[in-house]
Amino acid sequence: MKIVIVTGMSGAGKSNALNVFEDLDYYCIDNMPPELLASFADLIRNAVPKTDRICFAVDVRSGELFAKFRESVNGLKKSGADVTVVFIDCDDAVLVDRYKETRRRHPLEDEASGNILKAIEMERREISFAREIADIYLDSSRDSVTSFRRRLRGLFEGDDVKMIINVVSFGYMFGIPKDADLVFDVRCLRNPFYVPELRHKNGLDDDVYGYVFGSEDARELYAKIRDLVMFLLPMYVKEGKTRLVIAFGCTGGKHRSVSFARRLSDDLAKSGQDARAEHRCVDK
Repeated sequence: MKIVIVTGMSGAGKSNALNVFEDLDYYCIDNMPPELLASFADLIRNAVPKTDRICFAVDVRSGELFAKFRESVNGLKKSGADVTVVFIDCDDAVLVDRYKETRRRHPLEDEASGNILKAIEMERREISFAREIADIYLDSSRDSVTSFRRRLRGLFEGDDVKMIINVVSFGYMFGIPKDADLVFDVRCLRNPFYVPELRHKNGLDDDVYGYVFGSEDARELYAKIRDLVMFLLPMYVKEGKTRLVIAFGCTGGKHRSVSFARRLSDDLAKSGQDARAEHRCVDK
């Protein structure tokens, strides 16, 4: 039996995640007390018609019972179930904006005397241990609902969780992606921004791409990064990592970083890897 347990920050996207798993034919249960995970798994396992895919959402709404989360997850794993824990996170400022927009109450708002930011800080402390045992970490801060669902669905579309490589470009002026595993700074290279005819284009345009890799420094730097990534990939797979985020950053996230992310994702795809490029700042 395959069991996915979705947890993380309230407002980060757990409800959207459950919708994804329902679409993937998982039997989904929201707000499950951790101590009842094993009992419900057995109940569903023996139900008619049978299902071999279950998704539970477990979070701070369980109150004091959430403290049993680690113990309950370990118990499920010892029972022989194929268990994957997905932790969904989000920046505090984005969470505050989402609560203001939806006008929904945070589960700990009463304990925080109505202070939403304080409630978020309290929750982050209370569930920090859940992130430590998570198999998959997703940061939804910069995602739309559609892009978040697409990312999550890509991880679970097959019978097994598969290794997906997201090659991301970003601008340092907008901040480093929180979900990045490897970050490479390419601001050391000459900048197409200072070429008038290239300034308003980006690394998806061939003339910008050609300008970036027309430099010997860029070609040598790329070769060294590619060799490092190819060396690391089998090690990540061996350790059971299901998603790897490789980020390239330049000043504005439009030229150099996009060119590097474009090239690496293409090379990884050609080598048989499940690699996708994501350019987070080209439209900013």
